[in-house]
Amino acid sequence: MLSPESSLPPNLARIVEKFKKRSDPKKGYEQLLWYAKKLSEMPEHIKTETNQVKGCVSKVYISADLKDGKIWYQGDSDAQLVKGLVALLIEGLNGLTPQEILDINPDFIEETGLKVSLTPSRANGFYNTLQLMKTKALAFQLGMST
Repeated sequence: MLSPESSLPPNLARIVEKFKKRSDPKKGYEQLLWYAKKLSEMPEHIKTETNQVKGCVSKVYISADLKDGKIWYQGDSDAQLVKGLVALLIEGLNGLTPQEILDINPDFIEETGLKVSLTPSRANGFYNTLQLMKTKALAFQLGMST
């Protein structure tokens, strides 16, 4: 369910607010590293080509399961800052319906203040990761497995 004061789902809106409070880009990086550390371990057997994010310099994996109409993601990356971005997305999107995920506008990264601090390849990787998450959500919505 989207929060009325924002077009973002509540968990994602809360994460964006945390980052908006950080005026120092270094603090934003520290926050991303914190997210990376708390990301649950992704089993090696689901780090497949189907789950690999294309167009990333780092190795990034995203898997998705549909339970009771809600999507639950797992992810990993071999780069800590990217792993933090993956963790941010997973925490912000887990438990949403496929349609709620498809409705998310990727421009929320601008609100976090992170985009100005990210290298172009990391920013591109962020968008590619979100796009794979949306692709998996669309597959569930269409009744296909991911």
